[in-house]
Amino acid sequence: MIKRLEELTRFATEIRYHILTTLNQLGFGHYGGSLSIVEVLAALYGEVLDVNVQNFASKERDHFVLSKGHAGPALYSALHLKGFFDKDFLHSLNCNGTRLPSHPDRNLTPGVDMTTGSLGQGMSVATGIAYGKKITASPYYTYTLVGDGELNEGQCWEAAQFAAHQQLSHLILFVDDNKKQLDGRTDDICQTFDFVEKFASFGWEAVRVDGSNIETILEALEAMKESASPRPKCIVLDTVKGQGVDLLEEMESNHHLRLSGQLTDDLEAVAQSFAKELEVTR
Repeated sequence: MIKRLEELTRFATEIRYHILTTLNQLGFGHYGGSLSIVEVLAALYGEVLDVNVQNFASKERDHFVLSKGHAGPALYSALHLKGFFDKDFLHSLNCNGTRLPSHPDRNLTPGVDMTTGSLGQGMSVATGIAYGKKITASPYYTYTLVGDGELNEGQCWEAAQFAAHQQLSHLILFVDDNKKQLDGRTDDICQTFDFVEKFASFGWEAVRVDGSNIETILEALEAMKESASPRPKCIVLDTVKGQGVDLLEEMESNHHLRLSGQLTDDLEAVAQSFAKELEVTR
């Protein structure tokens, strides 16, 4: 298990490295919210999801919906590392004629289960997928990930109510509680209160974990999947926007950045430090 955690930690570092190199060469993008979901993506794509290039076209598998679509660069990095496309494809992000737009598009990008970006809609679609799986008695799970700011959307809570009513026990929702959104801190814009209490009040099983700790995330997932409760499941990830990059963690406004001057040099240096770390651990 220790060796496997070391492999998953390396996988997370690789995802983080590719987020930075892709956005750095582009010169702009959603750094903060992409970096805060690295560990959960490493857990999902490195250990939990049964999806791969060979079985992607099949309905008989788990599905993942990145509802907070602006974190597409993180998902793309994970998909690249899973072999869905090569490095040149990854580095075509937001370029003219690309098949890799800033927000995921299932009709353009290999490995993407659902087009997302209009916040709130991804959670609803994931709920629909989970409902379909229940109707067909599928044993597979539907996973989805929303942002804390995204939960300002009423559509999310309509989906939450429907999922609880339909007892969608194979729907697992992650909340990226990184404390910030587009315009500032979530507590200043629309106070979230306690997500665990809120989802529990909607009829979900809910727990909060350290979103920077892969082992803790996996333990929470295992507990949720072993639960005999028919309720849908929610794992609130306690994260930091810009997670894993001190420079960005300390930056007050890091939702979307346009690089210039010293910031360009600093983020390139961070990317190079990850490259050296990966070379050492190879």
